[in-house]
Amino acid sequence: MKAAILYSGKFGSTRQYAKWLGEATGLPVFNLRENPPEPWNYDLLILGTSVIVGKPTIARWMKKNWPMLWGRKLLLYSVSGTAPGNPDLNIWMRRHLGEEILSQVKYIPLRGRLDLDEVPWLLRAMLKMAAKASKDPETKKRMSEGFDYMDRDSLEPILEWYAAQTRPVRQKAMEPEFAFA
Repeated sequence: MKAAILYSGKFGSTRQYAKWLGEATGLPVFNLRENPPEPWNYDLLILGTSVIVGKPTIARWMKKNWPMLWGRKLLLYSVSGTAPGNPDLNIWMRRHLGEEILSQVKYIPLRGRLDLDEVPWLLRAMLKMAAKASKDPETKKRMSEGFDYMDRDSLEPILEWYAAQTRPVRQKAMEPEFAFA
């Protein structure tokens, strides 16, 4: 089975997770903005995306390439400051990827890192406005001060999924059709 890791990121967290996954699995890692491979060359793909202001950066690529991705073993991980259990993540993914795509992929949200000194001024301004509008104190703090939730151990569900997909299928022992006395 031919497999690869493809990612679309903005500020480094998605790339870091992709590199860690590559080290753990031995799979090649491709940045979709720099050297995208042809998706039809792979049976299994681990796809990574940043979520910036509620939008996955991989959405356009996935929609464009969906005819070539459909039917393959796919896992999508997202990276953001939003906690994995937050229902907003599923809302954003459904809004930008659609039900058809999400019903065909295993989805695992991860938390990332945001250094406000490294983001463009327009995004920084948008985050500050969103922080002021938010009623949640944790969200306000995250958007106005930045955050670092990077954790290599959070890749365990992805590695388990990969191992399950690549594990050889055991054949059930053939039972004899006739029993002799």
